[in-house]
Amino acid sequence: MSEYERSRTMPALPEHVFDEVSGVDRLGSWLPEDLHVSAEELPAVTVHEDRTGADEPGLFRASPERMRVEWGTRDTGAYAGWLQVAGIASGASEVTIHLSFFDENDDPGEAVVNDALTRSLERLEEQIRLRVENAGG
Repeated sequence: MSEYERSRTMPALPEHVFDEVSGVDRLGSWLPEDLHVSAEELPAVTVHEDRTGADEPGLFRASPERMRVEWGTRDTGAYAGWLQVAGIASGASEVTIHLSFFDENDDPGEAVVNDALTRSLERLEEQIRLRVENAGG
């Protein structure tokens, strides 16, 4: 099993950040660009990966009371992840993403995963900044 985790501070209240990460229709704005999620009857989703051209049945759950979203493969149990939003001082938030690959054959490798996590958090921060700027101006 391989596990990866990254955190980043976001310039917004945790409720605003959670609203951005918990909508299936907004996942494409911050997930790695080669992943596309379409909702079925939640928690069921389908994830399309451009790199392989494959569609994978998945699960996506949002827990507003915990400020947490969780996802994973639906049928194989090979992969799971979660994102946690926590409030910190001065109206900012910390977002932590955690990924677990239960089958080593599904793990794309440390460099690839770390790059994807870093880029996803950067893209999320861009979306949060845009949202804050648009709300304030």
